[in-house]
Amino acid sequence: MSSLLIFIAALLRLWSLSSALPDRKLYIVYLGAKQSVSEDLKPLNVYHHVLLSSLMGSEEATNAMVYSYSENFSGFAATLTPREAATLSRLSGVLSVFPSRMRHLHTTRSWEFLGVTTQNNGSSSGGDVVIGVFDTGVWPESESFNDHSFGPVPSRWKGDCAASIRCNRKLIGARFYSKGYEKEYGPLAGKKTPRDTHGHGTHTASIAAGSPVEGANFFGLAKGVARGGAPGARLAIYKVCWGMECSDADVLAAFDDALSDGVDVLSISLGQEPMDYFEDAVAIGGFHAMQKGVLTVVSAGNEGPSLHAAKNIAPWLFTVAASTIDRKFTTQILLGNGSSYKGTSINGFATRDSWHSLVFAGSVGDGPKSKFCGKGTLHSAEIKDKIVVCYGDDYRPDESVLLAGGGGLIYVLTEEVDTKEAFSFSVPATVVNKGDGKQVLAYANSTRNPIARFLPTIVRTGEEIKATVALFSSRGPNLITPDILKPDIVAPGVDILAAWSPRGPVAGVKEDKRVANFNIISGTSMACPHVSGAVSLVKSFHPEWSPAALKSALMTTATVLDQKHKFNRHGALAYGSGQINPVAATDPGLIYDISARDYANFLCNINYNATQIHVMLAMTKFRCSKSQAPVNSLNYPSIALGDLELGHLNVSITRRVTNVGSPNATYHAAVKHPGGRVRVTVTPRRLRFSSTGQRKSFRVELFATRIPRDKFLEGSWEWRDGKHIVRSPILVWRKH
Repeated sequence: MSSLLIFIAALLRLWSLSSALPDRKLYIVYLGAKQSVSEDLKPLNVYHHVLLSSLMGSEEATNAMVYSYSENFSGFAATLTPREAATLSRLSGVLSVFPSRMRHLHTTRSWEFLGVTTQNNGSSSGGDVVIGVFDTGVWPESESFNDHSFGPVPSRWKGDCAASIRCNRKLIGARFYSKGYEKEYGPLAGKKTPRDTHGHGTHTASIAAGSPVEGANFFGLAKGVARGGAPGARLAIYKVCWGMECSDADVLAAFDDALSDGVDVLSISLGQEPMDYFEDAVAIGGFHAMQKGVLTVVSAGNEGPSLHAAKNIAPWLFTVAASTIDRKFTTQILLGNGSSYKGTSINGFATRDSWHSLVFAGSVGDGPKSKFCGKGTLHSAEIKDKIVVCYGDDYRPDESVLLAGGGGLIYVLTEEVDTKEAFSFSVPATVVNKGDGKQVLAYANSTRNPIARFLPTIVRTGEEIKATVALFSSRGPNLITPDILKPDIVAPGVDILAAWSPRGPVAGVKEDKRVANFNIISGTSMACPHVSGAVSLVKSFHPEWSPAALKSALMTTATVLDQKHKFNRHGALAYGSGQINPVAATDPGLIYDISARDYANFLCNINYNATQIHVMLAMTKFRCSKSQAPVNSLNYPSIALGDLELGHLNVSITRRVTNVGSPNATYHAAVKHPGGRVRVTVTPRRLRFSSTGQRKSFRVELFATRIPRDKFLEGSWEWRDGKHIVRSPILVWRKH
């Protein structure tokens, strides 16, 4: 051990003994890129132990250490007191020390809807693309993970398969991580394994890369072929979530392993509130993945339609919002007087023309919350085998009805919400709007023996059912860096049929004992693997492309949604560049590439210093420029100018494109002005290329004399060559 470390250790030991210590909590100590350390401190996990021992002694450090991250970046997770954490944060070479927080899950016809068919889903070489999925694990016996058409596992693969999981040539890796979760919640009961007992992880993995399965359905509904977006890709599963909770410490351990294993794309459908990039486990892991050539695809969150709600917003992450597809589930309720009302639900129960007595929960339950079917307010004597009418907006009253022995649920929305997403429940159910709910209650209250029954769920598909942003999908702007537009893109995330674990409750209620091999659920969790699959598809055509190039290809070829629909009214704040078009993305014409050095300059421009950036990137000669550049100088495939202090605007932003199409190509600029007196000019207006791989720069100039408050003004610029349309959105708004 060096003399400096011995001196530090002595001082810290004296200090630590001088006062009683409060309870320790799990912290992550982030040290950036892999360091060069002296021979006596190698490997890195030894260095981490020595650093921690300087605080508390060797034996105590061994007990406190939970993970050492040493393969692809440097850091460790350990139980510390707040005072110990503060002391470590002041040491040279320590980028950040932050509590390990809990992240939460963001919880098929969709691929045909996006234009991806078995004829255009990648070449045979697509089988060498490996998608790593961070989630609740996998049900390996699902037919969605069969390896019937697969060749040998790529020789470069270094991953592992836990003893309890039988991997194959499709499912080539399965690991689990629980130490962080157990530090928070205590030891897990039973055997720890990557096996999925929830269902969410199996669902997301099969959306991304599931093998085709004929006749897939959810209790007879949505019957057809279920397959992933990149069925030729391999899957590696990293179980970091137990139930709905996922520890940052476990997530970073999975990143460290996945990047060593050899994944090409990461799919992560979980998140938490935005925070400083150096204190965000997914942002940290995603940055080091980018350095290794791996794109991290993440979900935007399910807290829409409020603004400023998007999660996972670092610019090197690919942030995905959720949209509907051309399919709708409706379940009618028929009353004894002959009236019927159309609701939305995925009713997986056999109706058998059975009539049930109808009762309003508020008339027979206990307390003021009974009308919402609140927990513990309903009793079997009053509702057994009856259809219960409940008010509310949280989609969870079915648990109370099920536990009290009810025969069904009519769920009345308290607001007039034209929701397009349907949900399955643990009892026969449908969701009706406020007006229809009043009519149902009027019948129930005016009849001595009111009765009702559910009609079978009807599934409608067709072009007349237009895609919209899901009501629940989190919107921007970006809370950390407003001048980086988030989310980046939107993909199907509503009522998606995909594989499921037979041990997972199909409607989220453990007392519901039905078993299903496929399930229909919604969330940005489902949208994220659609993009992961699309990225893998594009990468199978262009294996040499960088993460930023793959991201750019999908963003600039996306389909803009119709803003006239009320769910799309937030425009790019809701759907980023638009709905993914995976087939078009395989031939985008031009791309906006971003290197690790470009991201380093971006970090300088948001006030990180050169020392921090050197530690994070291991760039020995890097220096921040003395004159700080605008944040939006990052070569991003979109432009956002947010929180403008004044009502006027006069800026010039440089962008750089790379020709990935025909060697000899000429592109012409087309502009859509954002409105509100904002004018956009692109200079030059023509780009001529003489070779593939050639780069050209241009300027986007924005000028305005008056920008109204409380309005988001949206425009775009495009490059066109007669074959390709390379579109980038522009968003401008004034500080409120």
